[in-house]
Order: sequence, then structure tokens, then C-alpha cells
Amino acid sequence: MSPRDRRRDWSRLDEADVRVRPGRGTRPRTKRRPEHADALSAMVVGKDRGRWTCALGGDPKQLVVAMRARELGRTPVVIGDNVDLVGDTSGKPDTLARIVRVAERTSVLRRTADDTDPFERVVVANAEQLLIVVALADPPPRTGFIDRALVAAYAGGLEPVLCLTKADLASPDDLIAAYADLTLPILVTRQDREPDEVRERLHDRVSALVGHSGVGKSTLVNKLVPDAERETGVVSAVGKGRHTSVTAVALPLPDGGWVIDTPGIRSFGLAHISPDDIVAAFDEFVEAAEECPPGCGHLGEPEDPDCMLDTVVTDGHATKGRLESLRRLLSSRAGIDETQREIGSE
Repeated sequence: MSPRDRRRDWSRLDEADVRVRPGRGTRPRTKRRPEHADALSAMVVGKDRGRWTCALGGDPKQLVVAMRARELGRTPVVIGDNVDLVGDTSGKPDTLARIVRVAERTSVLRRTADDTDPFERVVVANAEQLLIVVALADPPPRTGFIDRALVAAYAGGLEPVLCLTKADLASPDDLIAAYADLTLPILVTRQDREPDEVRERLHDRVSALVGHSGVGKSTLVNKLVPDAERETGVVSAVGKGRHTSVTAVALPLPDGGWVIDTPGIRSFGLAHISPDDIVAAFDEFVEAAEECPPGCGHLGEPEDPDCMLDTVVTDGHATKGRLESLRRLLSSRAGIDETQREIGSE
């Protein structure tokens, strides 16, 4: 019987008739990733066009430019992230390391393009506090931006700090009174004096700064970090010739700590934040909020007539001013108070 006829007779087939196509391995695929036990830890301090500047061990004198490793896929890497690096970590010109891991974040500053955009953007990671920089005059302060920045801080796990600039042009009293019930740290600076109180507050901490154009944030940063302009250029070295003020950048403070300047943030879309995220920052109202009807926005009459937060004030466990402050933040998140009223201008 010819081999051809034998192949047609399936009953006579044995292992000698099995053919293995050469050129392909028989080992099953695995999804195990390299452990990278020799990876070095670093903090992301700058980003430009797919390249990240990282400070090895958080040391601003040991900067390494890195790319995202293929196994990370599209894992987002933002300023403030703690990452693990492999490859060429010498930091020499024209060298490139690889980011192979992004550590779990302790806090995130997030925003959306607007209140209807479902896509949230993480702007800064692992900052301990958010310094909300507001001018007392030129331009006049408005509560809309302050309230939204506070909401973003509370929801993201950052401690908010209100920094009032240009106190030599206007009194801070009205604005301080407006936020008195939030037990919010408030710092006041003048153009003709050194920001010593701010410097002390930021010492040995990672802090993010946000503020509208013209409020004096850049002036403040230049006083806190004398070499700010030079440092910005260093961490953006891979993007020479590109304007460096369009993205966040982490700058080392002379006496320890980092300040993350975020000039690109002018407003906060809060589509990613729920009312309960905000209430969670007000411990005395958390338990009552759990008794509210499903979907309650905690705004009270007339929007949420069955809201239980009022009972906390009635029972004497919180002040009326504290509840009003919370609901002002909730209204800002809901887009109800879009007038962004001016303080001290009436």
C-alpha cells in the first residue's frame, strides 16, 4: 500500500504518521512579566512628548530621562508618580531608561474637561497638599474656582490650603471669613515681602499649586525656588525649544520637599466626583448621609427635600455654617452656582 493510500485509511494511522511543522515553538505562551528585581525607584518630575524626567530616589541632582516600557501598555504616568526604572539609569546625555512599574498612588488631583465629560485626567499624583493660589485684587477673588479646587482636593485625598496673594492691595478679612467654617489652613502673602509662612508650610512635603493666570503664582514659585526657570528647563531637556509652562512640573525646594507647578489648570470639571466623595471630607455628616435616599445630592430644599444632613445640625453635632459650606461645595460640583460671586466686591 502506498503512503498516500495509507493516509486515507485512518484506522491504520500511528505516531509515525504525525508531522510537526518546523519553525514554531511548542512551549505555551505566558503572561508572566519580568520581575525587574534590580529596578531603581524614582519620582516623576517632568514630562515632554512621551518622555519622563525622573529623580532617582527623589534626589533632584540625579535626573534620568525614561520611556514607558512596552509591558506597561497605556498605563498613565503623571507628575508625582513613584516609578521603578531599568536600563540606562546613568542620566548621561542621550541615554534612556525604561519605566517598568508605577507604584500605587496615595493621592490624585483629577479633573475633566467639563462637568459632562466622562473622561477624567489625573494631573498630579502623590501630592500631600494642594495650595490654591488666589489674588485678593487684580484680579479680584471669586469663590467658584476656589470651591471647585477644594472639591478636587477633598475627593483626591489632598489636604487643601488657601493661599491669598497681594495682601498689600486688599484686605483678606472677607475671604477668610467666607471659609472660616471649613477649618481650612489659610496663608496670606504680600508682593513686598518674602513668603516665609508658605515656605514653612511646604518644607519637606510634596505640594501642588493651582491658580488662575495673574494671581501671582509664578512670582510665588520664583521666590520659593530661586532657580525655578532653570530647573524647569532641566526637567524638560528632551523637549528643547518647546514652551515649558503648558504642563505640570515638579521643582525641588532648596530646604527639602517638592512644589508641583500646574500652570495648565484654569478650571476643574467635576464629572468624576460624586456628592458622597465630598461629604466624606466632612466627618460629622458621613453617617447621616448614609441614611439619605438613593441618588441624594445632599443639597437640601428644594433639590433634595429628604436629605438627612440637616438633622446633624438640629441635633447639635455640627454648626449651620459648616453645613452651608459643605452645600456650597456640593452646589459647585453640581454646576448650580455658576455665578462665581466675588468676595469683598459688593
